[in-house]
Amino acid sequence: KRRGRLLRHSANKFQHIRIVCFESRRHLLGASERKMNVTAARRRSVGRGGVGGKAIRGGKAKARNGATNGTHGATQHGGPPAVAPQNGAKEKPPEGKDKGTAAAAAPAPESYESDSSDQVSSSDEEERWKDPKLTNDVPSEYWHIQKLVKYMKAGNQTATIVALCCLKDHDLTTQMNQRAIQDCGGLEVLVNLLESNDMKCRLGALSVLSEISSNLDIRRAIVDLGGIPLLVQILSEPGRDLKIMAAETIANVAKVRLARKLVRKCNGIPRLVDLLDVNMNCLRSQRDQLSEEEREMLDMARAGARALWSLSESRHNKELMCKSGIVPLMGRLLKSVHIDVVVPTMGTIQQCASQANYQLAITTEGMIFDIVSHLTSDNLDLKRQCSSAIFKCASDKTASDMVRESGGLEPLVGIARDKTVRDNKQLLAAATGAIWKCAASEANVKKLDQLKAVQVLVQLLNDENEDVLTNVVGAISECVKYQNNREILRQCGGIPLLVNLLNMTHAPLLENIARTLKECASDPESMTLMEELDAIRLIWSLLKNSNPKVQAYAAWALCPCIENAKDSGELVRSFVGALELVVGLLKSRDNFVLSAVCAAIATIARDRENLSVLSDHKVIRMLADLVYTTDDLLREHLAAAIASCAPYSTNTQELGRLKTVTPIVGYMVSNNPRVHRTTAMALQKLSEDPQNCITMHQSGVVPFLLETVGSKDRELQEASAGCLQNIRKLALRAEELELCGE
Repeated sequence: KRRGRLLRHSANKFQHIRIVCFESRRHLLGASERKMNVTAARRRSVGRGGVGGKAIRGGKAKARNGATNGTHGATQHGGPPAVAPQNGAKEKPPEGKDKGTAAAAAPAPESYESDSSDQVSSSDEEERWKDPKLTNDVPSEYWHIQKLVKYMKAGNQTATIVALCCLKDHDLTTQMNQRAIQDCGGLEVLVNLLESNDMKCRLGALSVLSEISSNLDIRRAIVDLGGIPLLVQILSEPGRDLKIMAAETIANVAKVRLARKLVRKCNGIPRLVDLLDVNMNCLRSQRDQLSEEEREMLDMARAGARALWSLSESRHNKELMCKSGIVPLMGRLLKSVHIDVVVPTMGTIQQCASQANYQLAITTEGMIFDIVSHLTSDNLDLKRQCSSAIFKCASDKTASDMVRESGGLEPLVGIARDKTVRDNKQLLAAATGAIWKCAASEANVKKLDQLKAVQVLVQLLNDENEDVLTNVVGAISECVKYQNNREILRQCGGIPLLVNLLNMTHAPLLENIARTLKECASDPESMTLMEELDAIRLIWSLLKNSNPKVQAYAAWALCPCIENAKDSGELVRSFVGALELVVGLLKSRDNFVLSAVCAAIATIARDRENLSVLSDHKVIRMLADLVYTTDDLLREHLAAAIASCAPYSTNTQELGRLKTVTPIVGYMVSNNPRVHRTTAMALQKLSEDPQNCITMHQSGVVPFLLETVGSKDRELQEASAGCLQNIRKLALRAEELELCGE
């Protein structure tokens, strides 16, 4: 209580001093200007060759002849001696320079005769600040701000406070006023004032820094001047006003990467997290219903949230914030009725939601319900932050189910449907991204069908923003996994729009288009339309893309396209260099790309002429180089490709010579039943060669085949039985030959 009374007394006293200072400011500035005019007149008389004078500290004055002193000064500096004017004629400036430049270049006549330390007069300092090139371009406010900074440098404590108060009267958010402070060394003074023992000076300096730090150059200058440790130190001060201003300044300065690192090194993050600890009553009550102390606590939380929002761009800062216990505090702030507190809190959450530990914490703390509740806010920035947070968290099935249960799909689809927000690309991208991630759940897709989400998304395929298109196509790709949505997409004219987008160059967009067309290819009518639009050729051209994911999803999309196309064999051969391009991708180092290409080869090789071309491109040797992989996805499709390519000509014998049989037998150890199916199919084809049968038997394949022959998978049963049959036939022939020999 005593501290509170002292702080209120100090605030009242500061207000009184400020009023008095405002009343005396006009007289103080008027006297200073008159003094500068007198001094300037004396300087001009010295420049003409008359008698000049200089005020000396201690009240003394010395007069010297201008010409004599000018000559003496020039000689001391090693320059040419000045010629004294004759017959009272005025001294002409050097050629090529105007009078102002010549006067500025000449040394002051009295500067070497002073009996005290040199002190530059106010008029000289003002002339130094004034750039002749800018004199006609800058407003008078520029020079007035520089005068105030000069008073801060040279004045006592009271003059400094007066100057700070006068600075606050100017609009410090404009670039010209910020430049005025920076050009005359005002930042150094303001940063030095942060170490002052006077609370009013520190508060005034912080209030100025919090406004001018919106400028990028000033942010970097504050960091270079060592302002970050001072700001972090102020966060431990008892004064709430100081904490608020320091946190606001950090929020601006921390947009510089080095500043974020310094705040972490100075242990500033735990102190900022402590500012978020506010009573729930303050968060639930309107501002006019709060006491002065509670309003200050609310302002501290707002400033701290803003600072942490800027700091959360660093991965190391996110980890330290989590260790400092920020998650439950953010969950509490989300329940606030104060939008200015919720927006920076939500910004921090969506920045941190990119990490798995935060995603789990957001789900377990029940923040999803509060996030969804803010989707109906009138604040577009808050809507964007909430949508972005859901976009990042909804990859988890539990989180996406919580979004549906809390009624979050309706406002998300409403944002996508609202034509008034079409120009707000960030909000539109966040909302469609959230729909995309939520659509991974079958229950969510059913809810989206009720909201007619596919029709809304198709309308957005004409958008020009790549991020919006990527998320829209991603959402459609999840919805068209179900037949009813494939029909809706075709009826709404979505397929031609998707095929046209294949000419784009944005890699994530191309990935999602390939995934969508892959699902559409399983619908006969959609496949017919895709053939008419020459979609297969465009998809095949994506194999030339440098992005591995684009290559992989394009290869996956080709599988159903080739399988369901009319006369697919002839269609593939009509593409010049298409098969060579596919075989060349087997040199990739990405297992996902290799798996997709092997799946495509398995589909292409069903046509005998295409298999002949593939064999000519040495596909067998390249497949044999991959058999030692441990990736189950690659094993599955590699075995399928070998099963499709082995029957042609001498491919079976060549695979045996390349020692591929034993590694393939090892695939039967996998726990994936799909790997068992394709492996059994490959072993059945390879067992057509007697030498391969011997190798299989020696590798111990029989016990595995006896187990899989009883599987419920019919294809696996038949392949296992066929392989056992070939091995048994070879054994019987061997016994017959042995008996004949005896």
